[in-house]
Amino acid sequence: MERDIDPVVAGLTLPYSNGPTEGVNTKTKRIARQMHGRASFTLLRHRILLG
Repeated sequence: MERDIDPVVAGLTLPYSNGPTEGVNTKTKRIARQMHGRASFTLLRHRILLG
């Protein structure tokens, strides 16, 4: 942690969070798992953008 002290301090003091981005990533992975690779990339893209 001493080597990465600047990012640690920034993470604890700044009001920013990557939570919303992680939520989108989780949603995308969940949709892809539900499709089980059965559909095209186009359908996956539409489900992510519209869902």
